Amino acid sequence: MARKVRDRDLGDRASRAKLKPRGKPHWRTLDQGLHLGYRKNKDSGKWVVRVYQKGAAEPYRTHTLPGVADDRADADNKTVFSFFQAQDRARQWAAEQQRASAPAGFTVSKALDQYQRDLQTRSGDIGNVRRVRRHLPNWLAQADPASLEAADLRRWRDGLAEHLEASTVNRVCAGLMAALNLAAGLDKRIANNVPAWRFGLQAIRNADQSHNVILPEPVIRRLIELAAAEGDEFQLLVETLAVTGAGNGQAARLQVRDLQDRRAEPRLMMPVSRKGRGEKQISHRPVPIPSSLAAKLRAAVKGRPLTDPLLLKPNGEPWERSDHARLFAKTVQKAGLDPKEVTAYSLRHSSIVRQLLGHVPLRVCAAHHDTSAVMLERVYSAHIGDHADALTRAALLDVSVPPAPLMA
Repeated sequence: MARKVRDRDLGDRASRAKLKPRGKPHWRTLDQGLHLGYRKNKDSGKWVVRVYQKGAAEPYRTHTLPGVADDRADADNKTVFSFFQAQDRARQWAAEQQRASAPAGFTVSKALDQYQRDLQTRSGDIGNVRRVRRHLPNWLAQADPASLEAADLRRWRDGLAEHLEASTVNRVCAGLMAALNLAAGLDKRIANNVPAWRFGLQAIRNADQSHNVILPEPVIRRLIELAAAEGDEFQLLVETLAVTGAGNGQAARLQVRDLQDRRAEPRLMMPVSRKGRGEKQISHRPVPIPSSLAAKLRAAVKGRPLTDPLLLKPNGEPWERSDHARLFAKTVQKAGLDPKEVTAYSLRHSSIVRQLLGHVPLRVCAAHHDTSAVMLERVYSAHIGDHADALTRAALLDVSVPPAPLMA
């Protein structure tokens, strides 16, 4: 929602009464390229609006708003308008002019196409676009971004929250907002409507807490064991996810050359996630793995080229982002767990919590899992509390215990 602008000369009738009548309006800037003017005459003054027209023969388009200023009568927002009410009318008229001059056919759907091309150019995750499209109704897909209303977007967001987790709703809205922001950066006509989606697609609060199940080690071992029923290749994928705490997309992008097992302490050079903006300075992060997993991965490589995918499906094709979902759900069911609660991402959550409770420093744990310490604090605050309690308890003063002897 646009903020109200104040002005000591135009803001109230007493201030306007001190102005001299003239043909040229007294102008006040509302937004870049948008001005509200007051033209004083013998009776009640008139409100005037003008917008800047880049490249036009006349630099400004000017329009006298219907009704009069509240110089002699109280404002009713129908025929008599206060300074604040006139601002709303001026912005409404400017928006109508923008819609009338809008290029034919540019829609939210095309903004998503544009955003997808941008992601592909900078090696971003196009899953951000796919996620939005799965939940995009036709009325929104075909809407002009410049004419979107905050109230309509908020109703759509709240409708998603009726059947999706709040964290998922936030990810969908963030993807759509990124597409609209890109469109706004390329078209000033759309840029004037940015407040609509900033308010309408505002993130739901307190949605960062993970609802995914944290699995104890015996359960993880059992899942790895049961995964063998779906093929050795799938079992190797599950074990890699469980050991490294990587996301599915990261594991799918591992190449043969990312396996560094010719060293005393084997590791994987894990590709960084495709989250966030811009190009990342680091493309891979070292992730330690046990010798047992390194040996299994080396056996699976079988002399393949260094640029081949490290992890392959039984048919020899690389794993795509969601290829594992059906197989993992079957494995979870065999283990007597609920596939709606336990997903492959549970392995990542469990890895993070295991390290936190194992006294791994927060920043080291964050770097290992390609995230930030701030995000870990936000999502895993309860487990960090347990970690902090254990560290603090080890340093507590207990007067019932005899002190250690002083060093000579």
